[in-house]
Amino acid sequence: MVINLRVLAVLLVVLGVRRGDYGRAPDTAAPPVLLELFTSEGCSSCPPADELLERLDAAQPVPGVQLIVLSEHVDYWNHDGWKDPYSSAQLTERQGGYVHSLGLNTPYTPQFIVDGASELKGAAADVVQTLQKASTAAKVAVRIRSLRIDAGSPALVQGHIEVDGGSQKQNADIFVVTALDHAESEVSRGENSGRHLTHVAVAQQFIKVGKFEKQKTFSQSFQLKLKSRIDPANIRVIVLVQEPGFGKVLGAALQTVTNENGK
Repeated sequence: MVINLRVLAVLLVVLGVRRGDYGRAPDTAAPPVLLELFTSEGCSSCPPADELLERLDAAQPVPGVQLIVLSEHVDYWNHDGWKDPYSSAQLTERQGGYVHSLGLNTPYTPQFIVDGASELKGAAADVVQTLQKASTAAKVAVRIRSLRIDAGSPALVQGHIEVDGGSQKQNADIFVVTALDHAESEVSRGENSGRHLTHVAVAQQFIKVGKFEKQKTFSQSFQLKLKSRIDPANIRVIVLVQEPGFGKVLGAALQTVTNENGK
């Protein structure tokens, strides 16, 4: 793994992120930076990274940056005794796409990807610099309007996406991601046997809903079915504008749904 456990511990200290630093609202006026964590409940090295992601999401400790985090559980650890209930082949494929697009040697866990453009690695100070640098890249403005979840069988997530292209010179794909705001497991087998694990922003679905054309605006409604047995009150919705082929993330927006008529 590129970020070792010692670096993770130091990073928490450098950023001043403590266990009690929860509940700070992200600055939605600040430039968004997408931080994706590829992880697995079957990997003994992953729980510290899961904890770091949770703390970063809650504390929003990097000045002038809105961190939008996603926990993406891959399925290639499932053969080692524990089947991660949040894992999917789609997320394994997404990680493999980054390995190809970024010219990396191999996928591994835990692995952090910043705005689809770089790995999060190195010393703690380098991590902070990477996140701040990512926030200075030109981004398209993304807005989620009229977001709501209609309870039913199945429950439906509905909303409207607006993207302002401005001077953006790249075409892109637009994805809606549904994620569990909070998730946890009692692991009974595998490398983490006996541990109680918690996660934040656990990706459930990556759905491509449209194409963004350079220097144009995009406006479109969407409707997605939630997976069965998901509590509609435990959902956050993230919209990504990303260059094709697992390229750079050109813009992102996040909304957390707190009830059936969340806005």
